[in-house]
Amino acid sequence: MGVAPIKMPQLGESVTEGTVDRWLKKEGDFVKRDEPLVEVVTDKVNAEIPSPFEGTLVKISVTEGTTVNVGAEIAQIETEAVAAGAAAAPPAAEAPAEAPAEAPKAAAPVAPAAAGDGARTRFSPAVRRLAEEHGLDLSTITGSGEGGRVTRDDVLAFVERGQHAAAAAPAPAPAPPAAPPQPSPPRGEGDQEELVRISAVRRQIAEHMVRSKATSPHAWTLVEVDVSELVKYREAEKDGFRERHGFSLTYLPFVAQILCEALKEFPYLNSSWTDEGILLKKYVHLGIAVAYPDGLIVPVVHNADRLGFTELARAMNDLATRARGKQLKPEDVQGGTFTLNNTGANGSFASGPIINQPQAAILTTETIERRPRVINEAIAIRSIMNMCMSFDHRILDGQTAGGFINWIKARLEGWTPASLRL
Repeated sequence: MGVAPIKMPQLGESVTEGTVDRWLKKEGDFVKRDEPLVEVVTDKVNAEIPSPFEGTLVKISVTEGTTVNVGAEIAQIETEAVAAGAAAAPPAAEAPAEAPAEAPKAAAPVAPAAAGDGARTRFSPAVRRLAEEHGLDLSTITGSGEGGRVTRDDVLAFVERGQHAAAAAPAPAPAPPAAPPQPSPPRGEGDQEELVRISAVRRQIAEHMVRSKATSPHAWTLVEVDVSELVKYREAEKDGFRERHGFSLTYLPFVAQILCEALKEFPYLNSSWTDEGILLKKYVHLGIAVAYPDGLIVPVVHNADRLGFTELARAMNDLATRARGKQLKPEDVQGGTFTLNNTGANGSFASGPIINQPQAAILTTETIERRPRVINEAIAIRSIMNMCMSFDHRILDGQTAGGFINWIKARLEGWTPASLRL
């Protein structure tokens, strides 16, 4: 018998931490190899992490709602055959295997992990920090985590209910009569306001977006594209395509295939900024932004430039389906070199997307509309789609970015069935 550590996996390039959102097993449960063990959230993915071992879950080291670094131990499984060094992911910053829990000030010594009130006296750094920000006494909060431990969501819910007023420190002495204290303005009119707790997914997305805007000086461009011929082809072929392949034919794979070709012609669009220089990538791992109820995920089609049209369409459909069903694996969100987003699915006419770090740019396709166009001195009704692109102005200037997006525009406007690379 031996004990194997389960560690926080790296769920995407540039991801350095993850949040334990929900444990799918509890201490004492028997876990099969590859059986879902825990849900982990980052700004790139919300994924169920399978157990790399078969055995008994003897210790949950990280409570729900806690954010830890990649490589940190989150649990331990007792198993008969422990592979040397095996874990859910390679460690990034090794933490001590048995760091003692910090006890609250002026409290009695904390007992080892045990059910009941004793388990509640151990709090994660994130929970303690949040409590300090709001001036809360954690002993007054009922925990919903394993063994009654208090999670970040418990603290936020406590703040939301306004119960911290009773647990707060005594109010300061009233001001002199000459300057009587003024009552605080009401928080809201009855039920006309509602505080919605921020989910782990939304918090991670927010932090990633802020980092991206702070890291890259974003510039933006837009072009109009006449996709009339492509629309005619898709309308004629969509029913037969579904019958042959079992999924819908959308416009996005057409754009994706041309985009992959464009990245070969304009290599600086398929690069990343580093302190040593601009890192050009000679492979195309295409990120496809997928919206789902909890937020936005960008799974990656690896080596998209090597796939024929049907293979590419199938891979994109598979990733989107699994993303919406929260069935992505860690490798599904790793290594992206460029991101494509179909904001037109929401009826968008134009958008200013935020770059998915550490990539150089992100392209959006907008809604297709019937609009009047002047062709050979005559007015015709055509199918028009806007394409928008945000790019890192450290890497690219307007001339290169404009050349890239107009190269794609020209290929889409001159599209014929012979353009398909099968």
